[in-house]
Amino acid sequence: MGTAGPDSVHPVHRTPTDSLAPSHSVRTSRVPRPRAEPVPGRGGGYWTRLLPALAALAVLTRLPSFRHPLWNPDEGYLAVQARQLAAGGALYDTVVDRKPPLLPWLYEAAFAVFGDTSLGPLRVAAVGAQLLTAVLLASTARRRWGDRAGRVAGALHLLVSVGLNPEDTQAATFEVFMLPFTVAAVRCADRRQWARAGLAVAGAFLTKQTGGAALVPVLWLMWRSAPPRRSALLRTGAGLCGPVLLGALLTGPARFLFWTVTGSGAYASFTGSELHVLARGLANTALLAFACAGLLPPVVRVLRIARTGAADVWLWLASSAGAVLAGFHFFGHYYLQLVPPLVLLAAAALQILPPHRLTGALLASACACALFLVWGLLAPRPELAHAERLAAAVRARSAPHDPVLVWGIHPETYWLSGRAPATRYLTAGLLTNYSGGRDGPQVGEKYGVEGSWPVFRTELAARPPVLIVDDSRGAPYAPERLPSLRRLLAARYEPLAQTVDGAVLYVRTQPSVSSAAAASPAG
Repeated sequence: MGTAGPDSVHPVHRTPTDSLAPSHSVRTSRVPRPRAEPVPGRGGGYWTRLLPALAALAVLTRLPSFRHPLWNPDEGYLAVQARQLAAGGALYDTVVDRKPPLLPWLYEAAFAVFGDTSLGPLRVAAVGAQLLTAVLLASTARRRWGDRAGRVAGALHLLVSVGLNPEDTQAATFEVFMLPFTVAAVRCADRRQWARAGLAVAGAFLTKQTGGAALVPVLWLMWRSAPPRRSALLRTGAGLCGPVLLGALLTGPARFLFWTVTGSGAYASFTGSELHVLARGLANTALLAFACAGLLPPVVRVLRIARTGAADVWLWLASSAGAVLAGFHFFGHYYLQLVPPLVLLAAAALQILPPHRLTGALLASACACALFLVWGLLAPRPELAHAERLAAAVRARSAPHDPVLVWGIHPETYWLSGRAPATRYLTAGLLTNYSGGRDGPQVGEKYGVEGSWPVFRTELAARPPVLIVDDSRGAPYAPERLPSLRRLLAARYEPLAQTVDGAVLYVRTQPSVSSAAAASPAG
């Protein structure tokens, strides 16, 4: 007999009508709730068999991620930030973004160890993050519903987690690294490990703000637990607040609060772009629904004919859906937060349905996964090809230590060209509120991040870029619509005859005041 452990399986008590029987008998079924006390495990070979299988599946489902040097602008942004930090930049001061600090620091650490010319190590880390998420889901499902449920939850997560546009699922960005923390929070709360649950919620929040949605099921499980609840609340609060306060102290409390919470008011509105963002939301919802074709029917069936006994998982799904809605942008990678609770609900539902339902769910998920993998392996990336051509033009027109300004929404051009940005604002989005693909009405200088334009003008005057690349290509943030940038280009730059896919390159015609003074002979 094995000894009790954190993943020990709780006994499942069923009446004859609770067995895996024809569908008419499921009407009286109930998925068993987890018990508070562990019981002996069913054999020490469970994880030694399951872990290699999950690891192989994690590698297989993320093979497309190694195909391209970059998958989306978020990866490019993080790569440029990491270089800025390594060069002595300060997060939320000379290096800015609306995201929490954990992932920029991870990129910086990876670049310090492996070099800054490839995201390969980050892609390997993303494989590890998805594998860890699957293992934590397997552990949670096994504790609640038995060995088979654990295996199903782990496999389903890896199959479904690639079920969106590959640029959203294969990139080593925020949601991928946030998921293990969110699952760990629920797993720890399920085991009444309140301090650890708080730490996990903090890790999720410090990776991306919407990771804080995991606090909702944690608080529910706390309320449903036996007393003393006050002690549990204090331990959860300490675990949550400690890392967040430390992150704020390391980056500056006022700057941390502004860049992660209060400075995104305009970004979190879709006024003027309603049809644009709603169309994106419907498209990504349809993609995830297709990926979940094997999961949704069992969940809907059991919801209709049986009580699931998984209120915390439903709350987790609801809070995650709220996180997807937050900001009204509906990017595909936002939807990854829905996958873990959906997987747990499916694992619960499949325990009380006939065995052929499980086979069908796994087969449908595997077929959908295969289609998304083919998409990731074969589909062209035209924007990446454009950024690579643009980077080649930048390298040809500038020296390695020359500052340049790429006026667009593709910060990866800086990283691909090996040139340092002339400003802390790596995209036009922060200066014009174009972030999120807005279509015009709320785009312009007055909609940028508060106080950004005075800083931007000061930076360009103190360290003028030798090259400005207008990569707006007719977008609402084009220089002719922005008085400050239009005046700068007219006064001190001239366009080259060469263009790159419609992007215009400007070279400096006048030396800056500081450069002229430095070049003048003394005396």
